[in-house]
Amino acid sequence: MYVPPKFAVDDEEAWKIVEDAGAGMLVIQTAEGLASVYVPVLVNDDRSILATHVARANPWWKSVGEGAEVLALFLAASAYVTPLYYPSRLENPNVVPTWNYVAAEVRGTATIHDDLEWKWRQTGLVTERFERGFDPPWSADDLDPQYRESQLKAIVGIEIEVSSIEGKAKLSQNRPEVDRVNVREKFEVGSLGERNVAERMDPPEE
Repeated sequence: MYVPPKFAVDDEEAWKIVEDAGAGMLVIQTAEGLASVYVPVLVNDDRSILATHVARANPWWKSVGEGAEVLALFLAASAYVTPLYYPSRLENPNVVPTWNYVAAEVRGTATIHDDLEWKWRQTGLVTERFERGFDPPWSADDLDPQYRESQLKAIVGIEIEVSSIEGKAKLSQNRPEVDRVNVREKFEVGSLGERNVAERMDPPEE
C-alpha cells in the first residue's frame, strides 16, 4: 500500500482500523488468477492471528494451499471530497477532487480448519464480538443441536498467521487548515459515509 508520510499511522492505529472495519476482503493468488472473499474477522490477543470462516460452497477456500499468502484489506471509512469544499480555491483555483479514507492491509499465511470444535469456537467468538450492545445478545446455544451442527458443517475455518500490518488515514492532512476544517464541517452534516470520515478527522485546535 502506498502511504505518504502525512497519511501514515502506527501499528496500534492500524489494528484499530481492522477492529473498526470488523470485516475485510481476503485476496489470494490462484491458478486462475486473483480470488477474493469478504468475511468478518477476529484478531487474537497478541495480534498474531486472524480467524474467520467461509461457506463450504465458496470455492475460494479450496485454493488456499498450505502456507498460502493472503492479503487482507480493511476499510473503516471512505468518502468523496469535492473541490467545492476547499475555501482556498477562491485564491488558487487549481484544485482537484479526491477521496478521504481510512484503511489497513494485513499480510500473512493461511491454514484451513475443518474440525467442528475449531469452527464452534470461532463462530462463538464472532457472535460474542458482534452481538455486543444487543440486549439480550443472540446466542447459538439457543439453536437445536442438530441444526447447529449442520450449519457448522456448511462452513470452513480460515486462520491467517500475521506477518505484517500497514495502515493509512488519508484525511485532508495535505490541504491548508482552512480546507481541512471545512471538509470536516461539511462531512459532519453529510451522508453516513461522510460522517464516518468526519469522526476520524481531528477537530480544529482551540
